[in-house]
Amino acid sequence: MQELQYIIFIGYFLLVFFIGWLGMKWTKSDEDYWIAGSKLGWGIGGATMAATHTSAGTFIGTIGVIYAVGWSFTWVLLVIPLAYWFMVAVLAPRFISVTELTLPAYLQRRYGSKMARGIGAVIILIATVVYIQAQIVAGGLVANIVFGISPLSGMIIFTIILILYTLVGGMLAVVYTDFLQMIIMVVGTMVSVPLALMHFDGLGGLIGQVEAIKPLAFDWGGFPTVLLITMGLAFFLGSVATPEKVIRLYAMKDIKTIRKGILLSIILITGINLMVFILGLAAMVLFPGLPTGDLAMPLIAKAVLPTFVGTIMLAAITSAMMSTVDSLLLVAGSALSEDIYQNMIHKDASPGKRLLVARIGIFIVGVIPLISILLGMAEGELVQFIVILFTAIMAAGFFVPVVGGILWKRATKEGAIAAMIGGVVTTGIWKAFGDPEIYPVLPGFIVSLLCYIIFSLSAKVPPQENWEPYFGSIKNED
Repeated sequence: MQELQYIIFIGYFLLVFFIGWLGMKWTKSDEDYWIAGSKLGWGIGGATMAATHTSAGTFIGTIGVIYAVGWSFTWVLLVIPLAYWFMVAVLAPRFISVTELTLPAYLQRRYGSKMARGIGAVIILIATVVYIQAQIVAGGLVANIVFGISPLSGMIIFTIILILYTLVGGMLAVVYTDFLQMIIMVVGTMVSVPLALMHFDGLGGLIGQVEAIKPLAFDWGGFPTVLLITMGLAFFLGSVATPEKVIRLYAMKDIKTIRKGILLSIILITGINLMVFILGLAAMVLFPGLPTGDLAMPLIAKAVLPTFVGTIMLAAITSAMMSTVDSLLLVAGSALSEDIYQNMIHKDASPGKRLLVARIGIFIVGVIPLISILLGMAEGELVQFIVILFTAIMAAGFFVPVVGGILWKRATKEGAIAAMIGGVVTTGIWKAFGDPEIYPVLPGFIVSLLCYIIFSLSAKVPPQENWEPYFGSIKNED
């Protein structure tokens, strides 16, 4: 049966590389490489949005947290559909009035500031390193379960595969591999949950067994209430304003497509989360006493499910990790190439040179998290908590200047810069020294909002040309 696992995984990776090669062949311009030529339909667009959201934090991290503390964490993730509604109802109609290649490019146009663009790019690079670290850790766990190799070897192999196909194909490769990966995730969870429930005489039997061995599993007591609420805020703010998601709005054809695509994303994300919650409960009964909850999902796939189904489930976990990391690597590459190199160092750089810088950046940003893991950073921390830290950094840095830019004409570059710096610095300080029962996104968001308002009102009124493209007409086609 081990040979079957090898065949499935090797075939899967070969297909991913083939799609990367096709993406390279289809890429004819910068716009193709960074935002898929703004030609995505709602099916591909919605699937790639959902796949980007669904990561190791879902299949490894969420199950790991539920295994450790119980059902209460699920309430945090139920804010996600609300966040996506906010994105399509409030942000998208004005945000896409002017198409850009990157989120920091939007900051420059809206606020008339190269510095705002550069700071945005630096925040992206910092947060991306944090996030990719979680995915690489999860990749090592899966490789250890599937192939019996050491987690470190698995991390190295996982990193190499991701970097290679992202380097080659750009956004076109990413969105089509995302579509493939989302299919695998949906099929994997839909097949795995009923098979897992067969061990417990259905959902009712599972709930009864969980209550017997862990009475507080369905109680709010697993987390302090304030911590749950502030983690939920991190997911809401981060789901709206993280660059790898926002850039998908530019990649889809029009607002009508965006509406349908995000509705599809909500359905896919919510459905997968609900099925993952059930698997987390199953792991409590099947594998009590694990050293870390992050092992729960790989063990379910390996020891509980039939070999073929379990391998598909492990491929789904791998897909979730890859579909998020490739998007973040692309965002990081664009931050280095378009927002730092061209914007601040060599404004007349040729497209070929910018692409070379981007690919060097993708390689560097992909390797740094692996090095940090080797040095022992975030050792022993659950994958989901690393993911939430990334979300908190992005939320505190970008939500206020991104959303405020399309809602408040009086907002200035001084306010945007202060909001980004103040939000990220406060988040970092709170994470290191603040009350652990209040997740750092709350103080980071409050400081970001106050800085935005105070510094904007203290500065000169911004020129009309900065805000007019986002207020003159709203893209609201039926």
